[in-house]
Amino acid sequence: MTDDLAALRAEAEMALAGAADLRALDAVRVAVLGKSGSLSGLLKGLGAVPAEARKERGAALNRLKNEVEALLEARKAVLEAEALTARLKAERLDVSLPPRPFAPGTAAEGGIHPISRTIEELTAIFGSMGFRVVEGPDIEGDWYNFGALNIPDHHPARQDHDTFYMPGTDAAGQRLVLRTQTSPLQIRTMLGEPPPIRIIAPGRTYRADHDATHSPMFHQVEGLVIDRGITLGHLKGCLTDFLRAFFGISDLPVRFRSSYFPFTEPSMEVDIGWNRKTGELGGGGDWLEILGSGMVHPKVLANCGLDPREWQGFAFGMGIERITMLKHGMPDLRPFYESDLRWLRHWAAEPLAPASLHEGI
Repeated sequence: MTDDLAALRAEAEMALAGAADLRALDAVRVAVLGKSGSLSGLLKGLGAVPAEARKERGAALNRLKNEVEALLEARKAVLEAEALTARLKAERLDVSLPPRPFAPGTAAEGGIHPISRTIEELTAIFGSMGFRVVEGPDIEGDWYNFGALNIPDHHPARQDHDTFYMPGTDAAGQRLVLRTQTSPLQIRTMLGEPPPIRIIAPGRTYRADHDATHSPMFHQVEGLVIDRGITLGHLKGCLTDFLRAFFGISDLPVRFRSSYFPFTEPSMEVDIGWNRKTGELGGGGDWLEILGSGMVHPKVLANCGLDPREWQGFAFGMGIERITMLKHGMPDLRPFYESDLRWLRHWAAEPLAPASLHEGI
């Protein structure tokens, strides 16, 4: 490299090192590589160089240009990092501050879907009674969904027109099915841990049904208590306290009516008082069926390796959409899944408001 090129390189390095920000760096770039820059002027003057020295001179100029461009990129990366660091320090937010109010016509803040809020309330109420939440797969083997629950082969629930079956089998060779209730989680819990047991199992369930009050996919919560000396009195007290706390009516009438379920014996439907004409809960002299319950059938206990002579328990189940509709006076099930923003904004719960027990336990 000739003396003039070496001096130009040293001058460019000094100018680049002295550039304090991106604007100053760009000024150095223009002064060296711009149309009127010092290096660009030397490249334009190649035509005046004698032919025998032109090739070597041109190669040296190109090498210098590449070196200066590399130095520019390296310095630019450093300055951009410094600028970002300074910006992050200057724009730091206090996330503990309340959000700014939305201006008219702008998008509103998000809310909690009614189903999610109901699950939060269920968890809060049953949690105060000592229950814990369990979860499991939506696709179950036939034995977990039907067989272990004492549901016979000829039961209508096992038919294809009521149940969604999946291709293939599970590890035990059982036919796969989209669970029709969250009862398989009761089976998995009894098989996986020793009593005493006190759980609720909220989650999605699937049945081949669809109209204003039914959906092929819906949410259900089931509960299970297993211990020594469990009686119908425990079941009645648990569900009565739950219903009165959930609906916020301290004297809500609750009726237990004998019924039949393959997995409980004795079995009971649970009704609450309401007014058939007005739809008001808690009065009017009419009764509305709301959930099913009963003492766990001895065969179900035996299927899970528990001695029915030592262990007793009760179980219950209810549709989450159903109790949500009753609590808030919603007439139709389908909007729960239609993603209508108007409906969601109307029924959504405050995102930062915790679920509370309105009447206590």
